[in-house]
Amino acid sequence: MEGFDFDKSNCNRKLIGARFYKIEDQESSFTKIPNITTKPSKPNGTPRDKVGHGTNTASIAAGAIVPNANYYGLANGTARGGLPSARIATYKACSEGNCQGSAILKAIDDAIKDGVDIISISIGRSFVFQTDFKDDPIAIGALHAAEKGVMVVCSGGNEGPDPYTVTNSAPWIFTVAASTIDRKFQSTIVLGNNVSLKVNILITPSAFFFSLKLFGV
Repeated sequence: MEGFDFDKSNCNRKLIGARFYKIEDQESSFTKIPNITTKPSKPNGTPRDKVGHGTNTASIAAGAIVPNANYYGLANGTARGGLPSARIATYKACSEGNCQGSAILKAIDDAIKDGVDIISISIGRSFVFQTDFKDDPIAIGALHAAEKGVMVVCSGGNEGPDPYTVTNSAPWIFTVAASTIDRKFQSTIVLGNNVSLKVNILITPSAFFFSLKLFGV
């Protein structure tokens, strides 16, 4: 589906399909995503991911093998998704700041019609927005998929570990979440007295740096 800055030439052997849906920017939307400061999409829409969240989650699921990958020199190694040989079709059902139930439901139904094998939905709504399954567009869409033999995998939410914070918990949904990581990001810091310490830290070069000498260290 062609849109702003995207046409069929952008698809390849990994990205085999892309659709987008009109999202009304209004408070009555399915949910409001906070702390998003990206520029608004062009009026004619685009399948492109302007936030990066969908690209990140898709690469975790089906990213190609990339040797010598690292994060600014940290955690060097081979990066790969869960199934590098998998193909990806994207369905952009959320804008930079909003998700609407009608768009999510349409995207799920389109994915089923397109013949996908698995649908991954990384929308972790706050428990404030939970509804009964019969009113929940993700639960309804996932039930449509399950009836057609398509597995639906969803995020378990962004809250916790308090009770009643797990989302997308319909019994026909494969709900997943993570609470820890299996690696360390070590860096060396040098104190004012030239003592070097190994610490676990993850920071970008654009972050602000302050000398520990200012604090008498």
